[in-house]
Amino acid sequence: TDRKKLHTAPVGQVFRLRPFHVLVATGGGYAGYRKYEDYKLEQLEKRGIEVPVKLASEWEVALYKSVPTRLLSRAWGRLNQVELPTWLRKPVYSLYIWTFGVNMKEAAVEDLHHYRNLSEFFRRKLKPQARPVCGVHSVISPSDGKILNFGQVKNCEVEQVKGVTYSLESFLGPRISTEEMHFSQAPPGNSFQQQLVTKEGNELYHCVIYLAPGDYHCFHSPTDWTVSHRRHFPGSLMSVNPGVARWIKELFCHNERVVLTGDWKHGFFSLTAVGATNVGSIRIYFDQDLHTNSPSYSKGSYNDFSFISNNNKEGIPMRKGEHLGEFNLGSTIVLIFEAPKDFKFNLKAGQKIRFGEALGSL
Repeated sequence: TDRKKLHTAPVGQVFRLRPFHVLVATGGGYAGYRKYEDYKLEQLEKRGIEVPVKLASEWEVALYKSVPTRLLSRAWGRLNQVELPTWLRKPVYSLYIWTFGVNMKEAAVEDLHHYRNLSEFFRRKLKPQARPVCGVHSVISPSDGKILNFGQVKNCEVEQVKGVTYSLESFLGPRISTEEMHFSQAPPGNSFQQQLVTKEGNELYHCVIYLAPGDYHCFHSPTDWTVSHRRHFPGSLMSVNPGVARWIKELFCHNERVVLTGDWKHGFFSLTAVGATNVGSIRIYFDQDLHTNSPSYSKGSYNDFSFISNNNKEGIPMRKGEHLGEFNLGSTIVLIFEAPKDFKFNLKAGQKIRFGEALGSL
């Protein structure tokens, strides 16, 4: 009788499940399941077994989007800025090097103690001789990475991986006014794809390059061209690894991306940097007004910026191999450009490529 009474609150007051928590837990668990499925798929591909395409349903995409990847990417970005104690730098960076197979012999600074934080290590520069730029071919790889797909654009659809496509117009957005660009006016009624082709007898080509976390994170100009316009699409930051790209149709249209458009000697040329999980930060060196992965954004929106002004009517000239921008970790570069019908790619789907190596030429 002299025992103390234990007072307990109702279970509902102690543990309340909120919709946000349910979405995060469910979405996070499903994302983990998808990672496991991607791993199994990679093992089958290594054994030479072709796996049929199985696209995600609308509810699966919605469930994946429920994971707060934008918030997590911003948190990851802040973590990367934290200065590491000198004694901790070598163990942390060595683990990353071992996990992702980084070749530090190519780095301009090989001493791991030199990099104060993870961000500096991710954005490390290479030795000048590490990536010779091909002078023979007209288009080179803008980055290190893996070739996911390439070829002609057909029926206004572009392949992100074999058998999985996305809409060219959804990806690039509405056509930019001819007053801002050097393009000729296309006849009315033509398809979006035909409107981008400015010279008779030319075709539209594409190439998709996936940058893994262990790859060199900077990207460069793939050819001699002039950048006239930038279009920034805020969006999701889902993973863009080949397994997810094979699973989610129009993945690149869902994700945040920066589209640079302009022209080269054969007409229309564009380079798009696609964001991904933990890669909310996309930097273009000559564009100080660009701010990616902002906390507030409107779904489906985009913002434009013209590099053509009264003082600069030509835009931003870029030379082949010149530094263009960088990712925070690793992601995807998509090239879409106009060229004569005899343009040929010197590539194989799935091959590894390094910045400076030839993509194709006439």
